[in-house]
Amino acid sequence: MGDFIELPGLFVTIDKVVHMPQLDAPPERPYPFAYFLTIHNESDRTVTIKGRKWVVTDETGDKLVVEADGVVGKTPRLESGQSFTYNSYHTILHNSVAEGAYLGIDEEGNKIVTRIPRFELTVPE
Repeated sequence: MGDFIELPGLFVTIDKVVHMPQLDAPPERPYPFAYFLTIHNESDRTVTIKGRKWVVTDETGDKLVVEADGVVGKTPRLESGQSFTYNSYHTILHNSVAEGAYLGIDEEGNKIVTRIPRFELTVPE
């Protein structure tokens, strides 16, 4: 991710992952999982999250890469001590793991990256 720096004190927690069959899902990926997470800024800088990149890898090795601007249509600006909580969802066919990163910028124009911890999406029995 060249020229992005990791900022100590900026981190992500996975708060909850839930299979939600009532959500829309395409026939080729029929199992929707909602995830709830929080971006925490305990650094001494203000950071604006500008985009995200997800990689969802299933047990067969197939990868789905999702890159987009913002976070759920927003570009949250997090001052020191603030956090941003949201939820969204992924759809899968096989047991999968999801991980990724948020890309942002601090008030001095430095490009910032913070990793999204890996979490499991397990197809219900």
